[in-house]
Amino acid sequence: MYPDKLKQGDEVRVISPAESLTMIAPDQRALAKRRIEKLGVSVTFSQYAEADDNRLSIPIEKRVHDLHEAFRDPDVKMILTTIGGFNSNQLLKYLDFDMIKDNPKILCGFSDITVLSNAIYKKTGLVTYSGPHYSTFGMEKGIDYTWDHFVHIFTDQKNLDIHPADHWSDDPWYMDQQNRTFHTNEGYVVLQEGKSEGTSIGGNLCTLNLLQGTEYMPPLEDTILFLEDDEMTIPQTFDRDLQSLLHQPGFDKVKGIVLGRFQEKSGLSIELLREIIESKQELKGLPIIAQASFGHTTPQFTFPIGGKVSIQAGRDNECKIKIIEH
Repeated sequence: MYPDKLKQGDEVRVISPAESLTMIAPDQRALAKRRIEKLGVSVTFSQYAEADDNRLSIPIEKRVHDLHEAFRDPDVKMILTTIGGFNSNQLLKYLDFDMIKDNPKILCGFSDITVLSNAIYKKTGLVTYSGPHYSTFGMEKGIDYTWDHFVHIFTDQKNLDIHPADHWSDDPWYMDQQNRTFHTNEGYVVLQEGKSEGTSIGGNLCTLNLLQGTEYMPPLEDTILFLEDDEMTIPQTFDRDLQSLLHQPGFDKVKGIVLGRFQEKSGLSIELLREIIESKQELKGLPIIAQASFGHTTPQFTFPIGGKVSIQAGRDNECKIKIIEH
């Protein structure tokens, strides 16, 4: 079940299922609002988006209230998360999935939001999206690739070839918008050759793994997994987090893997990634592409959780990633 695309006059609701909007600088909030409104939509904020009770995050009941209210409101056509965090999984047992299913609309975010997007897809069949947060659009430079893919996915029905961005950055842009460091993107890297088509799921690996063994974990059969992680991972934790996913029922029917670019502090070089992949018998024969432009580095493309994608990984790092249905 795909939500309707955005059109002029629609309302975009910003909610904070993880960290509060209070952590986003006022000038960045204002820029994000202006940028999104270029689509001809209005931007509104949930009742508790800025709640701050001096705790680790906004209380569960307030975050659940805002998510439910956004789905119930017939004027809201897109739900955009403020930012990630650590505890969106606290909300899962309190969510009214029947109500969400009866009021399908766009939900977009990444990082910690991985648990919500994948759980909602599993429980309702509603396709959700791994893509930029509201806060992402407060970025002044290096945002064009992110914006272009966001606009295509949410306003256009056509399939989309995902080409690598021509640059990438891993700097804390929200601390200093003017002194940015951009690197030339050398493109995709093929870790294992092959081609396949399947259902796209995934996002942040260590967050996706929080769903293992629960009723909220989407099936792995006939999927292409999009996986990334942030600077808190290291090669050893990525290895065991990936291995944990390989142990899940249905992994033997996974069709392929696309890995996002890992942050520099993780130390996950291509050489180490290749070593980890080659060490796992469960991955033999799967097409695997690395250095895709999504995850915790910028820029990033948006992809559907529950959509249809195809990948081709050929010799000399010749790759194709196509989002067929979104």
